[in-house]
Amino acid sequence: MLKDVRITKIILNRYMEELEYYLQSDIAVVGAGPAGLTAAYYLAKSGRKVAIFEKRLSIGGGMWGGGIMFNTIVFQEEAREIFEEFEIEYKSHGDGYYSADAVLAVTAMGAKVIRAGAKIFNLLAAEDVLSEGGSRVTGLVLNWTSVQIAGLHIDPVAIEASFVVDATGHDCQVVGFVQNKLKGKLFTETGNIMGERSMWAESGEKFLLEHTREVYPGLYVVGMSASAVYSGHRMGPIFGGMLLSGRKAAREINSSLSS
Repeated sequence: MLKDVRITKIILNRYMEELEYYLQSDIAVVGAGPAGLTAAYYLAKSGRKVAIFEKRLSIGGGMWGGGIMFNTIVFQEEAREIFEEFEIEYKSHGDGYYSADAVLAVTAMGAKVIRAGAKIFNLLAAEDVLSEGGSRVTGLVLNWTSVQIAGLHIDPVAIEASFVVDATGHDCQVVGFVQNKLKGKLFTETGNIMGERSMWAESGEKFLLEHTREVYPGLYVVGMSASAVYSGHRMGPIFGGMLLSGRKAAREINSSLSS
């Protein structure tokens, strides 16, 4: 016989066990878009303790909608091996252009990330960073997305991490917390967020990979967060750079944690 309270108890107990386990993680990724998912996958695959915090109900960021709600995405030759590792079927269009089904891409990535050992917590939003004397990001301050939407005055909770990854896209929210609340000087030409530029796919893809890096001690930027922080061009519905950016960040973080 199914008992409603028993069902509820199972949900509560499992969720709280997992949340408590990830209160202290090697890496906390904010944003479950393609760059954040890729970074989390490679980090978890390397044996790191990785938690992803996504403020929305669904994962995938802007990948779901492809271009203008046509759920097809494009990627380039350089990213093909990553798509193959995620077991995402694709079609070649010649000259190094490939396309894939956007829904398949997101769902395949999500499954791979979880099976690699990372944990995705959706409907949890970052609203600040933790820091030791302002010299380094050491974790996140989190609250339920519904609390933010309702505008309720509810205090948040905190988690610790050796590294935080800002994968929040165009808004670069976590870097914004460092700049506006922590008053930290970023590793940019101006010391501040420089702002995203207009669309130019070729320039944007190259710039994105070059500027996937540590932007403040303990804080990395990936994907469109890197473009927005360092003033790169946006690239529209081509997603190879997102995955390449996530993999690059994972490799650098792994190297730092191993040194």
